[in-house]
Amino acid sequence: MSSLNEEITNVRADRDRKKAIAANMPKVQRDIREWDIKLKAAVSQLPDSREIPELLSNVSTKARESGLEIVLFRPRPENRRDFYAEIPVDIVVRGGFYNAVSFFDEVGKLNRLVNIDNIDFKNPKVTGDQVNMEISTLATTYRFLDESERKKATEEKIKDSAKK
Repeated sequence: MSSLNEEITNVRADRDRKKAIAANMPKVQRDIREWDIKLKAAVSQLPDSREIPELLSNVSTKARESGLEIVLFRPRPENRRDFYAEIPVDIVVRGGFYNAVSFFDEVGKLNRLVNIDNIDFKNPKVTGDQVNMEISTLATTYRFLDESERKKATEEKIKDSAKK
């Protein structure tokens, strides 16, 4: 008889737990919709591979429009992560400090993510009333990996883990 009472208690506890889950379902569904909207907004900032050349062209154009002379614009190999890839680009430009600041500001206004790191100012030379210099930086943009690329990246991680 005690095992029957114990089973009844367990079934009631399970029922109460499921009722609580069911009562919370509308909130969970709202949260899922909100996160889906946030995910779509975040993914829209990660171009797919078809858009990368256009994005890099836009960055190059922003440098010229800011009054900078492009000395080097060299994409490096991609670094794949779980669901995205980093695309680093070495950039060296020549021009004034304020032109460089304008360029960085314009890149920051692009509708895609582009990080500017490792800014280095070299060889300042006074030309008239302006100081011109060589500015080197690493610009990193990102792209969303498609399903097959994510699967391949996961398989490679598993292979690498097995080797260790």
